[in-house]
Amino acid sequence: MALKFMMAAAAATMMRQIAVVAPVTPAPLVAHRVDDLEMEMEPAPIEPSWIIAGQPEARVALHSRSGDDAASTAIWDCTAGAFRWYFDWDETVVILEGAVHVTAQDGSERLLRAGDIGTFAGGTWATWRVDTYVRKIAFCRKRFPAPVAMAYRLRNLLRGSSGSSGSLAA
Repeated sequence: MALKFMMAAAAATMMRQIAVVAPVTPAPLVAHRVDDLEMEMEPAPIEPSWIIAGQPEARVALHSRSGDDAASTAIWDCTAGAFRWYFDWDETVVILEGAVHVTAQDGSERLLRAGDIGTFAGGTWATWRVDTYVRKIAFCRKRFPAPVAMAYRLRNLLRGSSGSSGSLAA
């Protein structure tokens, strides 16, 4: 019984906090030409302890961020060098220009060139080797906490979908 009261009190407190925070409504459409974002690019130094070879210089320009800060889209570029990279978030990249040799933490290797798409799981490392230059669009999404992810998987299982049907609905 005491546990039920504690849970109810916690839920009520959480609901009061949610009601106080005004929801952030993102713009219905954010659109830029990739070349226009080039002028907004700012230095995004790679962590020095991650650099393996060369003196890679990276830059980034934010294109958009979701209202709940769980997703963002940016343009990123980098000059020649080799470095390890930690992906805090799930990240899908589209290579716009140049190329990068990627070695995932499982040892698999892939050359990503202009026009290629790659996805990196949040919480993983990869080694990037840029011979001359690479520019990409990065679509980043925070990973759900394990209980929330499990709830989504269970919901999808009950619906009879694997989540890979191409539907974008949550």
